[in-house]
Amino acid sequence: MSEQGHDVAQRITQALEHALAPIRLEVIDESYKHAGHAHVVSRAGTAGGVGGTHFQIKVVSQAFEGKSRIERHRAINTALAPEMGVDGVHAIAIDARAPGEV
Repeated sequence: MSEQGHDVAQRITQALEHALAPIRLEVIDESYKHAGHAHVVSRAGTAGGVGGTHFQIKVVSQAFEGKSRIERHRAINTALAPEMGVDGVHAIAIDARAPGEV
């Protein structure tokens, strides 16, 4: 993972830990899979695929107990709002579960 991708992943991790107190959390930078895409090439400093644009998030939290998939995704998107946008994270893939869910 690039330094930029690592920094963004660290901020994502901190935001989700603060918002959700997860039992388990994985933040995986998948930006390298999208390095040639137009939005990456046009974004300053990312044409070389330096990272920080696409992430996969796997999280297990008690906060998701009794919540729908949409409610879980909204909670994550709200926590990550500062990282999203034109010059931020372009896409996240979310796997959000409550403890004991398979």
